[in-house]
Amino acid sequence: MADEYDLIIIGSGPAGLTAALYSGRQQLKTLVLEKTLIGGMGSVVPHMENYPGFEEISGKQLIELMKKQALKYADIQDRVEVKKIEVDSEDKYIIHTTKDTYRAGAVILATGSRHRELGVQGEGEFLGRGVAYCATCDGPLFIDRKVLVVGGGNSAVQQAVYLDDIGVLVALAHRRDNLRAENYLQALLKEREIPIIWNSTVEEIRGDMKVESVLLNNRITGEHKDLPIDGVFIAVGEIPSSQLARKLGVELNKNGYIVTDKAQRTNVRRIYAAGDITDGVNQWVVACSEGAVAALSAYDDLQIKK
Repeated sequence: MADEYDLIIIGSGPAGLTAALYSGRQQLKTLVLEKTLIGGMGSVVPHMENYPGFEEISGKQLIELMKKQALKYADIQDRVEVKKIEVDSEDKYIIHTTKDTYRAGAVILATGSRHRELGVQGEGEFLGRGVAYCATCDGPLFIDRKVLVVGGGNSAVQQAVYLDDIGVLVALAHRRDNLRAENYLQALLKEREIPIIWNSTVEEIRGDMKVESVLLNNRITGEHKDLPIDGVFIAVGEIPSSQLARKLGVELNKNGYIVTDKAQRTNVRRIYAAGDITDGVNQWVVACSEGAVAALSAYDDLQIKK
């Protein structure tokens, strides 16, 4: 027999952990399943200065606090991948994982997103040998060495500032002539005098046993430049992790993100979504809000079902 829960939450980022807190406090028997490590991409945020109540905190620190709180109200399992979701004869959801099979009356999809790749030669070859996607994970390996952060959004600038803070010799390359990052992050970049290589794309990542240089293309002049470098941190956006939703028949928008109403309900009964997977404003506080709303909606709908 499958283990029985009222609510199963797939994903343990800010949205998933907040949903677990709210559902557990409503006395719903709750399980959180995470295929990697608790926190998802939230754990790799180097610094936050805009989360209420904290003047500055890292994503890893905040995840640990949220996890500790959520564990009072829910079971949490990491390194467990959900492979399939189906409906049984009693209108319950059967969750098949790499570990066990579970049964629940409702499901919250908080599956978030994954790093977008550049798709250039050398990116896969040198992964872990100079190519990285997480500054907090791999940055300390590059102290006093030269690295290039690729991207122009919040994540790219946050990673560049963090790397500079820990003593990495960092520059930023962006394909346009202006950044998309929030103004306060751009101010930090300027304050630290981190060089920016404008209007440039990475055409190839080169090396022998490890990264030794990148081939840059100036999109305005067409000039190519081989830049000697020890590492490349790629931060060019995310791709929604919506495979499970697609298989369930959940409505997705043109970019592959889950469509929800204001109560975080999807078009499939008692399936909800929260966090970056919904294509809203990708901010930690928004993910938490959506997680809370999804959990309360699930509680209301489960009461009606009874």
